[in-house]
Amino acid sequence: MRKSFFFFWILFACHQLSAQGWKDLHFKSIVVDTHNDILTTAFEKNLSFDNDLKGKTHSDLKRFAKGGIDVQIFSVWCDGSFGKGKGFARANQQIDTLYAVQRRNPGKMMIVTNSTELQQAVKSNKLAAMIGVEGGHMIEDRIDYLDSLYKRGARYLTLTWNNSTSWASSAHDESKGKSPKGLNDFGKEVVRHMNKIGMLVDLSHVGEQTFWDAINTTTLPVIVSHSCAHALCPVFRNLTDDQIKAVGKNGGVIHLNFFSGFVDSNFFKKIRAFESRHRAEKDSLQAAGNSEEVISDMLATKYPSEVNQIRAPFSLLFDHLDHIVKLIGTDHVGLGSDFDGVTSTPQKLNDVTDFPLITKELMRRGYTHQQISNILGGNFLRLLQSVEQGAKP
Repeated sequence: MRKSFFFFWILFACHQLSAQGWKDLHFKSIVVDTHNDILTTAFEKNLSFDNDLKGKTHSDLKRFAKGGIDVQIFSVWCDGSFGKGKGFARANQQIDTLYAVQRRNPGKMMIVTNSTELQQAVKSNKLAAMIGVEGGHMIEDRIDYLDSLYKRGARYLTLTWNNSTSWASSAHDESKGKSPKGLNDFGKEVVRHMNKIGMLVDLSHVGEQTFWDAINTTTLPVIVSHSCAHALCPVFRNLTDDQIKAVGKNGGVIHLNFFSGFVDSNFFKKIRAFESRHRAEKDSLQAAGNSEEVISDMLATKYPSEVNQIRAPFSLLFDHLDHIVKLIGTDHVGLGSDFDGVTSTPQKLNDVTDFPLITKELMRRGYTHQQISNILGGNFLRLLQSVEQGAKP
């Protein structure tokens, strides 16, 4: 009996030490998320993310701290309907919102524009807030607008969103066979200018030809802020193995997107099956004048267990990470959640407070503490420093 008790005590003690290990590692590491859309979501829905938004969004200021997130790159986004005369202004309105939140919370949050400021914020236990502009259409074909956004704190520009610009084709449009494809002369000038001023070139969302044109134009490492592996989930937004290898050779970093549709190749099939089962109910709600967003929310609330099964399995996200690591190593992968910009995330990853579970799973998969710290944020910090050092203002 005594031996049995001692055995179970040892098991319990080992479990406690293991739990303490991954939690300690997570909260001691610099954790960076390179893509979150709470800024746009809050702007569009008239919310303030320094308020408690639990149940309404994936993110808020308090939950960033609870999830151990030290550095958050806030996405500035609008769709292609914000063309010339609109896109640049829309971007600045969202940046204004971020500055307003920071002014209300100077003890909790600091807007940072370089690696030195980032580390100062982390040491001060403040959220290091950075800005990424998701879509080249917001510079409205003007280099001076690009410079203006940089001066306001933007440190990456995603060359395209789903809509192409006059100078770069998107993955969405290239997948539909639209042309022209790739970067034109002005597009290459944009990339070279971003290198010059020290702005990260983001190759998420861009078409394959644009990707290759950008890789062959840039003289500095690139960022892929929120994408996964095409080999595991063959959708136009994910990177092929050749693209992944090119990012590794370039010295860049690929940050994993948490959207179930980019993680699980069966996701859209499961969505269609769900809609088929509830077609009559959906038609009735549409006939009553409800929007698609409202209908989705109503069905999700009514059938939570079914909706949870539609979500990508938690393990699949790490299969994408393992795949990238096998191709280019642990120094070229990070995290770009897309929280508050997606409708479905992998099981267990319900909001930003669940980031520590990522560290736990990485430990379970056998990654070393140093490798995990690099994946959580060290790789991004190295990338940022490299681009800063390579800039020639």
